Amino acid sequence: MFVRAKSYEMDGSMSVPDADMESNNDGIDLTSKKKRHPSIGKPLCKCFVNAYQEYCQQSSIHGVQYLGEEQRPIKERIFWLSVFVVSIYCCATLINSAYTKWNETPVIVSFAERSTPVWNIPFPAVTICSETKRVVKANSNNSFAHLYNQFSHDMRATRIFKPQNITAIEMDEFRTLLHVCNTHIIDRDMPLIPGEELDYFAVLERMLPPFERYFFYCRWLSRFNECDKYFRRTLTEEGICYTFNGMRPTDIYREDTYQYNYSEVENVTQSTWSLETGYDPASDVETYPARVLSAGARSGIFMTLQSFKQEVDYACRGPVQGFKVLLHAPDDVPQVSKQFVRIPMGREVLIAVKPSMITTSAGIAEYHPQRRQCFLSRERSLRFFKVYSESNCQLECLANFTLTKCGCVKFSMPRSLDMPVCGEDKIYCYNLAERELLVREFHRVRSLNVVGEAPRGVETACNCMPACTSLVYNTEISQANFDLEEMLAAEGDTEFMRDYPGSQMSRLSIYFKQSQFITSKRSEMYGVTDFLANCGGIFGLFMGFSILSMVELLYHFTLRFGVNLKHLLKVDL
Repeated sequence: MFVRAKSYEMDGSMSVPDADMESNNDGIDLTSKKKRHPSIGKPLCKCFVNAYQEYCQQSSIHGVQYLGEEQRPIKERIFWLSVFVVSIYCCATLINSAYTKWNETPVIVSFAERSTPVWNIPFPAVTICSETKRVVKANSNNSFAHLYNQFSHDMRATRIFKPQNITAIEMDEFRTLLHVCNTHIIDRDMPLIPGEELDYFAVLERMLPPFERYFFYCRWLSRFNECDKYFRRTLTEEGICYTFNGMRPTDIYREDTYQYNYSEVENVTQSTWSLETGYDPASDVETYPARVLSAGARSGIFMTLQSFKQEVDYACRGPVQGFKVLLHAPDDVPQVSKQFVRIPMGREVLIAVKPSMITTSAGIAEYHPQRRQCFLSRERSLRFFKVYSESNCQLECLANFTLTKCGCVKFSMPRSLDMPVCGEDKIYCYNLAERELLVREFHRVRSLNVVGEAPRGVETACNCMPACTSLVYNTEISQANFDLEEMLAAEGDTEFMRDYPGSQMSRLSIYFKQSQFITSKRSEMYGVTDFLANCGGIFGLFMGFSILSMVELLYHFTLRFGVNLKHLLKVDL
């Protein structure tokens, strides 16, 4: 009974909740509840922390693994974080220094690996100018000194120059000599002498002393010959000079220039040489411009120069007489007044030539000219010249500046056919223009340096950087006395002085000193490969960082991060 009652009570207690639950569920549709979407912020943050910890544990970068260890004390983490930041700072500083060096000095000039034989370059062009611009005529009162003194007196007195007993030809010669004699004595306010516009080249040509009297004989490559076989006339700021082994004006100047149109017609083969490419490999021994096969006096040019005491006009060129000699590259226009070797009379002068050549590697052609500080021949076009060189560019810039300042150019400057030529009233102006151009270039570069711009890469107004391939002829000079009268007396020759009264001679020999020479070469100091290797070395030294380290970093926080995030979102759903 008790058992039954108990069981009954238990059955009753079990049935009540069931009935209550059934009654409570009446009227409720469980399928109508809306599904809640989980927030993405928490899984995203969790996924980022997991990716960070996994990356720190598996990274190949030194010190990073200590930053992701949870059991690591906070002080150690701060220490390694500080070391990591300092390493990054050191890397950034050194890489910036390497980049600055690569950007500012990408080109280095060093010695070439091999020596160069002299037959790979042309023999230097030799320009010779006599100090005698006009033969002084005996018993003539119309010397340059006499006419200039009268001119100075008349200018101070009446400002009108009317010399007596002077022909039109002599007046033209006097006006021309004002441009080639001591021009530094010309005053600022010198007036224009009345007369027609002169062709200065024609007047200078007419005044020239006879070539065969002043260039007595020549020897080239051990062959004696008349000097006119080797020399051609050249118009320079010193007047008409004579050049050996220079390129023809038609090969240097453009077709619309005065120098091109008034040059002598010559039957010379086409040149197979250029400064950048050298001689054609198939060219023969005799080339244009000429070259030699070895060093020494026998493989050079030898000449005897002569002048005459009674023909010297000391008032024109001063007390130092004789000849001026300039050695230059065949494609350069000679500028004798800038640098020359003086050949005095009664001396034997030996000039041993030591060429200095700078070549260019193919790699630096990709750099901007301002970065490598030189021009390739195709990069800089000149108005008057076919061939670019620093000397030709400076001469053209001077001509343009003189035209702007004075309204004309000096008779010897490169010019087009329609450009006016300066008269005697502009002598002071074009002499001053040459100095003002140099001062202007100096102030321009200095002002750019003052404001903080680097001197390297500054473009001047003339923009006449050196050619990337250049050739300069350095010289060693030795002299000895050459006593003509004593030699003639010893030989018993009495006829020579009767045929050439007042003769005074000098001998000149020009040759290469050595058969081989060391060239310099412009090449890349830091290429892209060198810069990347430098950066890799710095990163490896301070952090153990490499390209694969970068790939690891991108992998953990892009691809792996995305996969882990997608997995977490599925689990939460």
